[in-house]
Amino acid sequence: MKAKFENKGNKDTRSGFGAGLSELGKKNEKVVALCADLTGSLKMDAFAAEHPERFFQCGIAEANMIGTAAGLAVSGKIPFVGSFAGFVTGRVYDQVRQTVAYSETNVKICASHAGITLGEDGATHQIMEDIGLMRMLPNLTVINPCDYNQTKAATIAVAEHNGPVYLRFGRPSVPNFMPEDLPFEIGKAIKLTEGKDVTIFATGHLVWEAIVAAEELEREGISAELINIHTIKPLDQKAVLESAAKTGAVVTAEEHLIAGGMGELIAGLLARELPLPVEFVAVDDHFGQSGEPAQLMKEYGLSSADIIAAVKRAIKRK
Repeated sequence: MKAKFENKGNKDTRSGFGAGLSELGKKNEKVVALCADLTGSLKMDAFAAEHPERFFQCGIAEANMIGTAAGLAVSGKIPFVGSFAGFVTGRVYDQVRQTVAYSETNVKICASHAGITLGEDGATHQIMEDIGLMRMLPNLTVINPCDYNQTKAATIAVAEHNGPVYLRFGRPSVPNFMPEDLPFEIGKAIKLTEGKDVTIFATGHLVWEAIVAAEELEREGISAELINIHTIKPLDQKAVLESAAKTGAVVTAEEHLIAGGMGELIAGLLARELPLPVEFVAVDDHFGQSGEPAQLMKEYGLSSADIIAAVKRAIKRK
């Protein structure tokens, strides 16, 4: 493991979205923002204050908000729609399917409070199937950045992408370690460390946990290659296959259900092209519960210790 990563201070990824949206508002007059009565929670306050004529508070009417965004996109605007991940996927799936994905409207669906780390709000808000729901829809790009810096960069990048996007981020403060000036390239995985014994493909909040795991594995004499899969769809198949061919064993790590997640996507690719041992670090067919984010990550098997255990199982199967 050659790369070392420094936590430059914990920040919530939703604030990265807010900062990126505010920056976009200053330089691109086509950008508009819509929110479902969660402006503060989505950190859309700055954009709303700076560009009130381009901000639309839709209230608790998510289906209408998606339809309005599609209309704005057809008229040449670039709408960023903000709500909780549970509300802007499952609650409005029909509208997303028909007026965004099927119609290929240039709507950016921006989802905060995703995954188990929503914490105390409990199972009704802790959606862990959203990536599966969104990646199954044709025409829809799915992005899950890992920290504040990458979320800000991703927000700016999706404005330049012509087509519907699902951008996922979270509420808790997590380590901020990606370079601030690193451009975000949709569909291009980022290799964080070189390794020869196993590849860890991680996304979102689990990237930092994977970094911690890789450092501990190095101390134990296990060389792990770590790749940040920030874009789940389109998947960087070349990066996945090249790394897996080199190491011969794979672990996937994500704050999502095993069913429908990044891990199953990668396992499917490997089953078709390069069969080898794959272990999943994800939630195994459970709803969440109320609790502090760190406690829930441990309870549901999403910690660095769980990644280490999965690596050892994968290597044993080689």
